[in-house]
Amino acid sequence: MHIPKTIIRIPIDRLFGHPENPNKMNRSSYEKLKRHIGQTHNYEPLIVRRHPDIEGGFEIINGHHRAQALGELGESFADCVEWDVDDDQARILLATLNRLGGKDRLDAKINLIKNMSEKFNSKELAKLLPDTKTVIEKLKSIESQIQNEQSFSAWAKSPPYKIEMPNSIVFFLNDEQMRIVEAAMNIATKAQRHKETKAEERAKAITRIAGEWMGKN
Repeated sequence: MHIPKTIIRIPIDRLFGHPENPNKMNRSSYEKLKRHIGQTHNYEPLIVRRHPDIEGGFEIINGHHRAQALGELGESFADCVEWDVDDDQARILLATLNRLGGKDRLDAKINLIKNMSEKFNSKELAKLLPDTKTVIEKLKSIESQIQNEQSFSAWAKSPPYKIEMPNSIVFFLNDEQMRIVEAAMNIATKAQRHKETKAEERAKAITRIAGEWMGKN
């Protein structure tokens, strides 16, 4: 996968959202994003690739909401970075990069996992995606049930169990803050007994720390 860093300006009408993108930003967050772009004209460049089916078009891998906001603001061009990725690489990026903002739509995530499962098993997907093997297996199970029900809407009326999609939290620390947080999380992780993935361990560790802090205040 070749990842250039040069920013190029691409006409908005040449940008097309990836049909398998599962990410959806809530209205409040979207309006804040749109307002920020409108006021400052600053935004992270979109990540795109040459569209596999549309001549002269580009498919958005990361930045669907930014592209939508730019269009609604009347902009004609968007700052982009073009990545040379194939379909499988694009799907992995859809399931990882886009989780930094917004939340996955269950029906779209199920479809994405279904397509990726043609090349990767659940264990391999768990290493590539922010989802655990358990969540991936549940998504695959739901996909099988939907095939029997013939539609997602029919399944959603009476799902056999509730599936919780993991939420992402992104923040930045200086070196001293990072040292303190890592030390605290290492202590909290050692107190856990169950064998889990690194991501699951760290998620439970930070939850444990937050819970204990709330209990003292």
